[in-house]
Amino acid sequence: MIKDVKITNTEVLSDNWYTLRKITFQFTKKNGEVITQDREAYDRGNGATILLYNQEHKTVILTRQFRLPTYTNGNETGMMIEACAGLLDKDNAEDCIRRETEEETGYVVKDVKKVFEAYMSPGSVTEILYFFIAVYSKDMKVSEGGGVDHEEENIEVLEMPYEEALEMVKNGEIKDAKTIMLIQHLRLQGIL
Repeated sequence: MIKDVKITNTEVLSDNWYTLRKITFQFTKKNGEVITQDREAYDRGNGATILLYNQEHKTVILTRQFRLPTYTNGNETGMMIEACAGLLDKDNAEDCIRRETEEETGYVVKDVKKVFEAYMSPGSVTEILYFFIAVYSKDMKVSEGGGVDHEEENIEVLEMPYEEALEMVKNGEIKDAKTIMLIQHLRLQGIL
């Protein structure tokens, strides 16, 4: 166990897309020894994600889009199947996910339910992700979705049977952590 954590220096290494900082800190070990360490932390802000589901038809709405980091790490096409998500700008998590849902999927959801929050990669990224679920129906569809043009988003909207999405997790077609967590949440809670 450590105690008395004190940040002694923060250096910005990159402030391009998001902010990468080198942080020097000290802490006291259980035996009283004071240790100094350096770590890098990537700050991209906090985000929200949502899984839309339809109980009557037993379907979910997912998205597919190109993700460069996966392409550089073995994903041949760079395409990822994911739950809708976005970064919190100056709004709260619920307002953010309502906006992102309409932009990405074309659905205006009425009632969103926060189910949990999680640090997604706490060893290197500061982000907390807020997880939501919401019921959808055809009458909530107001546009084709696909993302915002000025952000150069090229998002394909996928509607599929929940059991197919679950199988895609099992066979590795869905490899996105937030999406896997939400798909499993529906199963664990007996929602679909």
